[in-house]
Amino acid sequence: MSKLRHAIFCCFVTLTVLCPLSAHADQAFQRFLPLFVDLDGWQGKKPDGMSLEMPNSSMTTATRDYTRGGAQAHASVMMGQAASGALAPIESGMNLQTGDGHMVTSTMHDMKVMKTFNVPQKSGALMVELSKDAVFAFSYGGLTEDEAIALAEKFDWKAMQAAAQKK
Repeated sequence: MSKLRHAIFCCFVTLTVLCPLSAHADQAFQRFLPLFVDLDGWQGKKPDGMSLEMPNSSMTTATRDYTRGGAQAHASVMMGQAASGALAPIESGMNLQTGDGHMVTSTMHDMKVMKTFNVPQKSGALMVELSKDAVFAFSYGGLTEDEAIALAEKFDWKAMQAAAQKK
């Protein structure tokens, strides 16, 4: 039994040394949390996020979910290589229209965006390029595209862009 106690003690000491108090400092995702506004008539969950640092790679996400009756919305900011990949259709200027929906790239408020909408499911998303490796996404269900775009515009995209550029 004393070997088990010794092993637990060694693990605790190792973690204490490897994870200094600075690990409890503000994480990158925290700068986005105040930017997830309350939406009138909607119930918003607590915003949350995650920051992951690895050699040669990092990823930050911050999110907040909203509900109103049967409708739902999900606001998020993503930074890192995954965001760069998500921005590829915006950068390419891809446009697709079918009878069931569309995916359209354009510009809103001097920022590149991609709007998707699925008519039968009454769902879609708006992606806003904040930088080459940061994106704001507003996905939704149970709303018209015009209603969802109006909600997405309640977020301060320029403030998100500025927060994404902080190091």
